[in-house]
Amino acid sequence: MTDYTELLDQLKSGALESLTIEKEDFLEFRQVLIAREDFKHFRGVAHHHGVTIYNYTEEPSK
Repeated sequence: MTDYTELLDQLKSGALESLTIEKEDFLEFRQVLIAREDFKHFRGVAHHHGVTIYNYTEEPSK
């Protein structure tokens, strides 16, 4: 099982530049993401075949 909390922390700290989530992992990842207080700082861009790439932003989305 993937530790999405650790990966999101690495993305926030700058240890990771981006995080790629495959279609089959999205629902599990989303549960971890929306449980975080800072979830609005993570921006996901959807690509073909259900792949979403996340980045961390200093400003939260509105």
